Amino acid sequence: MASTIPLRTPLDDSELPHPAPAPAVQPGGPAASVPNTAASTPDRGIGMPLDTITITAEEHRQIFERLAPHLPPYLRKVEPNPYGWGLRYEFAPSTGRETAPTVPSSRYDDPRMKYVPESQDPAEHRLREAATHILGDLYDQAHREWKDASYVADLREVVKDAPDRWKTYEREAKALESAYTYLRTAQAGAEWPSAISRLVDAQDRARAAASAFDERAVEIAQVHERHLYADLSHAQALTNAGHPDAANWHVGSSYEGYLTGFLSEDLERRIKEQDAHVAKVARLSGMGAG
Repeated sequence: MASTIPLRTPLDDSELPHPAPAPAVQPGGPAASVPNTAASTPDRGIGMPLDTITITAEEHRQIFERLAPHLPPYLRKVEPNPYGWGLRYEFAPSTGRETAPTVPSSRYDDPRMKYVPESQDPAEHRLREAATHILGDLYDQAHREWKDASYVADLREVVKDAPDRWKTYEREAKALESAYTYLRTAQAGAEWPSAISRLVDAQDRARAAASAFDERAVEIAQVHERHLYADLSHAQALTNAGHPDAANWHVGSSYEGYLTGFLSEDLERRIKEQDAHVAKVARLSGMGAG
């Protein structure tokens, strides 16, 4: 297994590699390895996968000296990956409304970063391939974090009063269940028309509450679809957006503009079952005659 890349460059207070050259490390010092585990991602400028390569501490210093002009301003910290290979990067929190992180075009114009064939200069080839991988890996992690933040930011915009609408629906759904349950009691027989009327009213109120919540749920589902490949689950994204209770919400799905599984659909099925049961009771008991 490849060993961790130790930070051998001088660090400032934020622990970022300093652009100024560092004193040369004594020969024979510990080496580091750069395993390229990232897939090629052309849209973000990440290079093609490499085999694991070993880098000396001095090469590591030179790499970060070259990378310094291309590091993003929101990079706060670089440290060895605790899992034993590569590096881990810490960034300033993203709002999700910034431009998506991408490898800067300056990297492609930098004469010390341009590709050099191994046959032409083996040492430069090693340095530039390692630098390309590290920079690509850094921006790949930044992009993943930005993508999650963008997901959360989009949810914050559409949730609005969904919590209040959900509470209203829960209250009306409970009242509907109570009205339906009451019909099975002996007392309901003495006031059957009134009891049925209260059930109908409860159904209408529940319908209105479900429809109101669905207005928000549709927008939430559409955000989920836009961020289909995000690292965050729906529940985690809503929690990060400030709604940990949203795990209980009944949000349907939106796929290529097709909406399904929303609250009103579920409620209508329940109401049809209630109506069919009430009609059967009325028919068998003779309450519906005359």
